[in-house]
Amino acid sequence: MTESKRIWMGHVLPEWVDYNGHLNDAYYALIFSYSLDALMDEIGLDEEGRKANTYTIFTLEAHIKYLKEAHENEVLYTNVIVLNKDEKRMHLWFEMKNKENDTLATSEQMVMGMDQRTGRPAPFPETVREFINQLPRSAKENWPAGANVPMGIREKK
Repeated sequence: MTESKRIWMGHVLPEWVDYNGHLNDAYYALIFSYSLDALMDEIGLDEEGRKANTYTIFTLEAHIKYLKEAHENEVLYTNVIVLNKDEKRMHLWFEMKNKENDTLATSEQMVMGMDQRTGRPAPFPETVREFINQLPRSAKENWPAGANVPMGIREKK
């Protein structure tokens, strides 16, 4: 897989821990949402950039795979790579890792740029597109094994 970019870092807050003693599934989603926010900041769509461009990003689809447990106060970080993109969309792959570099979860996301004046999809502003072009990108033959894989019950043979 292509080298990814670290985009978010934090730790498991006590209120995020569930009755099983580990990070509740809803907070994995929250961390991946924070990760997309951090990515937006990285590409020039922080609060100031959104106002200046009257432009934002919406999530169209997200798929989380839970691979390992995370526990209270555990340090976590997320990395991102771009699987694909066009003039107004990005297909993203986030990995949540711990300090041992174990992958705890993945989030595959399809996001779309939106013109805030019209509320309609629109191409990325030029400055944003320049930042996006600097993000790590994976050739399709090097995609992570879990990317673009449909969910379903595996048939027994």
